[in-house]
This record gives sequence, structure tokens and C-alpha cells, in this order.
Amino acid sequence: MTLRTRPLGTTGPQVSALGLGCMGMSALYGEADRAESIATVHAALEAGVTLLDTGDFYGMGHNELLIGEALRTAPAARREQALVSVKFGALRGPDGAWLGYDGRPAAVKNFAAYSLQRLGVDHIDVYRIARLDPAVPIEETVGAIAELIEKGYVRHVGLSEVGADTIRRAAATAPIADLQIEYSLISRGIEKAILPTTRELGISITAYGVLARGLISGHYTADRQLDAGDFRAFSPRFQGENLRHNLNLVEALRKIAEQKGVSVAQIAIAWVLSQGEDIVPLIGARTPERLAESLGALDVTLDATDLAAIEEAVPPDAAAGERYAPAAMATLDSER
Repeated sequence: MTLRTRPLGTTGPQVSALGLGCMGMSALYGEADRAESIATVHAALEAGVTLLDTGDFYGMGHNELLIGEALRTAPAARREQALVSVKFGALRGPDGAWLGYDGRPAAVKNFAAYSLQRLGVDHIDVYRIARLDPAVPIEETVGAIAELIEKGYVRHVGLSEVGADTIRRAAATAPIADLQIEYSLISRGIEKAILPTTRELGISITAYGVLARGLISGHYTADRQLDAGDFRAFSPRFQGENLRHNLNLVEALRKIAEQKGVSVAQIAIAWVLSQGEDIVPLIGARTPERLAESLGALDVTLDATDLAAIEEAVPPDAAAGERYAPAAMATLDSER
């Protein structure tokens, strides 16, 4: 199968209009089944998904090893169509603690060497630091990726969770394919300054969190019990009154979805798709069933009436709670 495609900026490759975000297969959302995760990657490739997104710190290398296995065991034609996007730079302790970010040129090359080995590939298609290292100018970090491109180890430079000024500085250093950043019906901060900047510079958006980590999927319930290691147990939007308020927004969205005969998740993903051809949503499906539901969003057409109804049901800034806890928010150059 093939899916319609979208470009990753004016300098990057064509990729499927939906990408697969693989983080949840290894970390932060509780236990995941390895066999089912690999089956999901295979199903995504079979459906025509070409963009796989990971981070070298997801499960401290576990996610890259998993993707490497999935690619190795996929049919050759499907394996060859896959483009892998990797985030690097996050420092982790043996206990899973977050220890900061390292964007030094030597560290960039070191991280890349390990990723290439774990993934079992000879190049990384898009490489990006996960968060800006405040101690290292973005020009140095991006410059190191550009050197890896010259040597054939990387194909394109990406960015992640940085603001307009940093985007401009990075783009003045090397061509930037895309900015990976959270964007959904309840996370629309990029619309003020970041999205206009990327559009001016010909940089695409790979949007993660399009279902707000399941919050606006239509499947999340107020009484859900979370594993101790689940990111959502600490996320402000999943706590107490914030959660109840946000789930009320989901119910308003559900009414619109039901009128169109689609699921809440599909209409939420379709809304992100409708915001521009320069936006590629990443879907975080961990099972073939959730993957199939998400891919169904590609068949949902939203007209002006639908978009107005969605906007009324879930206005900008309608969500209760920040998208990360305070310590994590402090690492986001995009929020400054």
C-alpha cells in the first residue's frame, strides 16, 4: 500500500502524511508488549507509513533496538521505504532519572555512532537534539550534524521543541527539514510565533502529541489506573480537576465525531492534518488496532462547518494544566 505524502520542508524528503511515533513502545506509558510493538511497526510499513520516529534515550536504547529488529524482520521492500528520525542529547541515569542535555559536537557524533549500531542502519534520515542544550550554542550542535551529513551518516537536520529565534539561528547554519514539536487541539502554542517562522523558512512540522498522550483519543477515562512509571501520572493535564475539565472537552468533541461517523481520535488527528500540508502528525499507536484507527483519519474530510464546530467545542487555550510538569517545562526553548 501507499499513503499520500507530505514534504519535510523544502530540503527534506517526502514522507507519509502520518508518521509512527515509537516512544510508547519502550517508555513513559507503562509496559508495552515487544511482539505487539514489532507487529505494529510492520503493520505501519505495510499500510504505507514511511516515517518512524524514535529517540536514543527512549528506554535507554531499547526503542532503537526494537525498531532495528522490526526493520530487520520486515519484508525488504517495506524496510527500504522506511525513514528513521532520531532524537538525541537527553542524559539518563541507570534508574531512569533525567540528567540534562548534551549538545556538544563530540557528544553529537558519539550519540550518532551508538544509534547507527542499535538501529542496524548505515545512516539516520533525520537527526535532531531533543531539547536545546543551554550551555551549547545551537549553531555548534547543528554544525556537528551537518558534518555527519557530509560524511554520509545522516541525511537531514531536524529540530525539536525550540522557539523562533533558535529556529532562525539553526536555519542560518544548515538547511533544516523539520521541527518536531507538540501540536494538537489542546496544544496550539506554536500558532503564535513558531509556525509562522517555520513557514517563512520552508521548514515542516512533525507534530507529536496529536492525541495529547491519549487524553483526547476518546478512550481515556477518569478512573484509569496508571503504572508508576507512566508519564501521565505526573502530567498536569491528567490530574484532578484538570483531568475532569479536559475530558469534558473530549465529550464535546465526541458529539462532532459521532455526527460524522468517525472516532474522536480520527477527528482529532484529521484536525491536525487540516492545518497545512507542511504538518506531518506522528501517531503513537502501540497496537495494530490503534494504528488502524489512527490511519482512518486520512479518510476524514473536514469542511469549514466542521472546523468551526471543532473550534467552538475545543477553543484555543481551552485545556486545563500545562503540557509538562514545571521541571520539564523549564527545558523547553519553545515555551520561552
